[in-house]
Amino acid sequence: MYIGVHVSIAGNIAEALDRAKALRCNAMQIFSRNPRQWRQLELSSQDIEEFKQRRKKYKIEKVVVHIPYLINLASPYKTLYRNSIKAYIEDLKEADNIGAEFLVTHMGSHADTSELAGIDRFASALNTIFDKTKGIKTKLLLENTSGSGSWLGYKFIHHRMIYNRVKQSERLGICLDTAHAFTAGYDLKSEIGLNSMLSEIDELVGVNQIEVIHFNDSKKDFSSHLDQHENIGKGKIGFLALQRIIKHPKLKNSVFILETPKVEKDDDKMNLSIVKKMAK
Repeated sequence: MYIGVHVSIAGNIAEALDRAKALRCNAMQIFSRNPRQWRQLELSSQDIEEFKQRRKKYKIEKVVVHIPYLINLASPYKTLYRNSIKAYIEDLKEADNIGAEFLVTHMGSHADTSELAGIDRFASALNTIFDKTKGIKTKLLLENTSGSGSWLGYKFIHHRMIYNRVKQSERLGICLDTAHAFTAGYDLKSEIGLNSMLSEIDELVGVNQIEVIHFNDSKKDFSSHLDQHENIGKGKIGFLALQRIIKHPKLKNSVFILETPKVEKDDDKMNLSIVKKMAK
């Protein structure tokens, strides 16, 4: 089983691997650059080679890169839309350069337009991006959201609509965030609710498309459409429901990445310990 956490790239991107190794992870997620700024510098060839060497040494089997927050491929604002496409191409190429298996993306905000218009813009942007990144092996994963504001992706029909509109849809997959799904209205506390969600995903795009699971408890209530993660077993989803998810036979090949709060120094260590025990 692949289990890891989102680790910092502070200092140098290769140091993220040191942090993952210290936590005894065999998978990890990173931002390849500051998530709240447009790109300032590209990774050097030395940075990339050092990253690959440490990854091999530490036996980190799966690397997930998360797209920065600024990017919005569903935006109706032309400048932001153009800049987002450009940044996306850069980030996808860079993820591939370091050998990352997956690049996780939110679907963006349609702002003051409609969901359908936002989905059309997002899919059109992906068609442009994929045309300009042919031959890249890194797979792009569409993350579900909690459904706040005008954000797309809070229901899996949005994923299906994007798959239908993207020409190279084989380059797509799903990143399932448990906290987001719960607050979006999928009742993950119950076995019936979990199986219902997985059946919905299977019918729309295929449950085998779930490559990565952001494995988080939720501070916020069911169907609240609020996004605030909680430590494993300490939130509204709870230990038993999360254990049911990680032990579900249809999800056994997914990469489980924790995005739990980092308040105290050993929070990641604590959450990983709990997850590894529940996965046995």
